[in-house]
Amino acid sequence: MFFDLSSLGWSDYRAAELPFDTVPGRVARVDRGAAEVLAADGQHSARYGAAVRRASAADPIALPCVGDWVALRQLPEGRYEVDAVLSRTTAFIRGGVSRDSIGGLSGDGQGQVLAANVDVVFVAEPSMHSTSFADLGRIERLVALAWESGATPVVLVTKSDLFEQGLDDLLDDVRTAAPGVDVHAVSSLHGDGVELVREYLEGSRTAVVLGPSGAGKSTLVNALAGTEVMETQQVRAGDGRGRHTTVHRELIPLPGGGIVVDTPGIRRIGLFEMSQGVDLVFSDVEALAERCRFGDCGHESEPGCAVLEAVDAGELPERRLESWRKLRREAAWMASRTDARLRKEQQNKWKIISKEMRRSGRNRP
Repeated sequence: MFFDLSSLGWSDYRAAELPFDTVPGRVARVDRGAAEVLAADGQHSARYGAAVRRASAADPIALPCVGDWVALRQLPEGRYEVDAVLSRTTAFIRGGVSRDSIGGLSGDGQGQVLAANVDVVFVAEPSMHSTSFADLGRIERLVALAWESGATPVVLVTKSDLFEQGLDDLLDDVRTAAPGVDVHAVSSLHGDGVELVREYLEGSRTAVVLGPSGAGKSTLVNALAGTEVMETQQVRAGDGRGRHTTVHRELIPLPGGGIVVDTPGIRRIGLFEMSQGVDLVFSDVEALAERCRFGDCGHESEPGCAVLEAVDAGELPERRLESWRKLRREAAWMASRTDARLRKEQQNKWKIISKEMRRSGRNRP
């Protein structure tokens, strides 16, 4: 099967990055030490070259990930290897990831790229019963990371056909948790809202779908593709939640144009090197803070605090203020852990250099 690279998002400006005697390809799936790559002459399983292995050993973020554009070099035996990862326009990175961590998250300041070169991040949050409420804290966290990635976040309240009443109120709550972000109710089984989602993928735009297990991410991908490209399972009768089906991230070109990345369900996801993401998702809190009497107001008990006054007046949900405090603390803590890790790596680098210099001095005649 051949691929039109322009339909996968390739543009001529990337060509200048290609090393000599390589061809471009886009990573569709990642396995241990290798990647499934879509290239003009078909799909290839390509192992990582030496330069890629060295770079990723120093920094896990340098590992190829789904959505990456890479340079493929053909080996004498006819196979390909990934010679280089080209520059990313966007990268959705979760923080606190370590090879030695338990459950995939730790506090060592390392990160993991979940998807690269995506234009849109669909945050999928399921709604299944009239008594169920969206996890607004999870939405805020994912939207903050989406803003930080450089992509455009869009929140999808999925399985809307199972929400018996009060859907409009739920959507209003979600819009409050994600100011300035498009919010849509979607029922993939009934087709409600699917065409609205498809409009975000016009041309060769790429989107990643993120959310918990059972949010209907794979069902949405199938609805967009018009056929079953991803395996799904029925919801459990006991609580209406879907079973975990997708076990890897995969890039899927859609027949009508556009590309979507399906992902496994996310249980926990840490912040990583936040600069504007938290401020953007809490733009309402930031706007109130500008009206506080004191410029260094901590919004705890200070007189003239516009944020606390808005909470007392019912204009700002107290839950949202607590969420803002939590994410700000986590972002600051992760930044300190990242700085500590970088200092440690720099110290280790100079120890190695000093050791080599001493060894070289002893070997001189």
